[in-house]
Amino acid sequence: MSLKRFQRQLIRVLTVLVILSIIFCLGLYAYRSFFGFTHDSSLFGKDLAAGVKVDESITNIALFGLDTREGDTQSHSDCMMIVSVDNTRGKIKLISLMRDSLVNIDDHGEDKLNAAYFLGGPSLAIRTINENFGTDITEYIAVNFEQLVEIIDALGGVEINVETTEELLELNRVIRDYGIEQGKEFAGVEQTGLQTLDGVQALCYGRIRKGGTGDDWARVERQSIVLEAMFTKVQEMSASELIGLMQKLVPYVTTSLSPTEIAPLIVGAVKDGVPTLEHTRVPLDGEWDYYGASSEYILYDLDVAADHIHEYIYNDVFPGESTSTDSSSTDTSNEPLGGVDYDEPPTAPATTDDTSSSDSTVDPASLAEEGGRYDPETGDYYDSDGDRYYLDESGDRVYY
Repeated sequence: MSLKRFQRQLIRVLTVLVILSIIFCLGLYAYRSFFGFTHDSSLFGKDLAAGVKVDESITNIALFGLDTREGDTQSHSDCMMIVSVDNTRGKIKLISLMRDSLVNIDDHGEDKLNAAYFLGGPSLAIRTINENFGTDITEYIAVNFEQLVEIIDALGGVEINVETTEELLELNRVIRDYGIEQGKEFAGVEQTGLQTLDGVQALCYGRIRKGGTGDDWARVERQSIVLEAMFTKVQEMSASELIGLMQKLVPYVTTSLSPTEIAPLIVGAVKDGVPTLEHTRVPLDGEWDYYGASSEYILYDLDVAADHIHEYIYNDVFPGESTSTDSSSTDTSNEPLGGVDYDEPPTAPATTDDTSSSDSTVDPASLAEEGGRYDPETGDYYDSDGDRYYLDESGDRVYY
């Protein structure tokens, strides 16, 4: 072989190697840019007790919002939703599950639904949802609420309507407490009404539940309002803006979904245009009661709730609506997020009978909520969030 021929072949080989190297680097960059999330491959199918998948065009995923504070090694799932991606109808349905729901947790007995994540991470949390609500979930997405700040700031803030003075006062209190917790000072919200909230403000808006703002029922609604506002912001973005956004967001997500599973899921969801976002929650109004020594649990018929979830996911029957196709059925388009109204707390328990005896002496410590405590020296209470309050003559909480 002549020297020139050898040089030509060497150049060809090196050229191919360079091209392959460039393709590999581009592929690696793209993977890290768009799929640089934390991938959890620890889930084992048999451990999840998932039901039989009813419709291949519908994918159900558990969404966990975690309120993990600095130094925590375990976390309760402060927000729990079933995300149902319905490719047939072009919808993404969010179903909120109340965190204080009394459910059975394998090997742990009856407890609050959000305790499952604390006791066994996403695997036990998914199993608990599947076993109590008859669902077929095998995947999850988890976002820490602290990371929600970065995500919303990457979106340029979100449009939120702070409706009442009570909401405004409580929102600013939570922002102040969050600043103390973080060792920083954050801007408060100056007025009620529709306005752009930054990451910290929106995070705190999704946390408020005290001071006459609707308890945990209204907090579930506010969390869904924040998610819908984020979804609306994404819809308004151009393709190049979406690419830049994805690069910013993926580091904040932990999921069991692999890149090969995410890609077809996204393609299927948007094949007929941007999907419609809907939201509801179980239990429905009038189908639950408070339960426990200090009413720390939410008690309801899990089979009835499971029926609502199944009908909504697979038959597109919004919970509480008739299965009739009569066009004269109630129009819920003007109600919050498709029909569930959380504005009147507490939202209609099944019964209102007070069966407690006024003759018996009540131990003040028994009135503390689960996860909270009573201080006998001061007579004050601390709730599960660490906030201090006292009980007035009617037994209502008054926060300092």
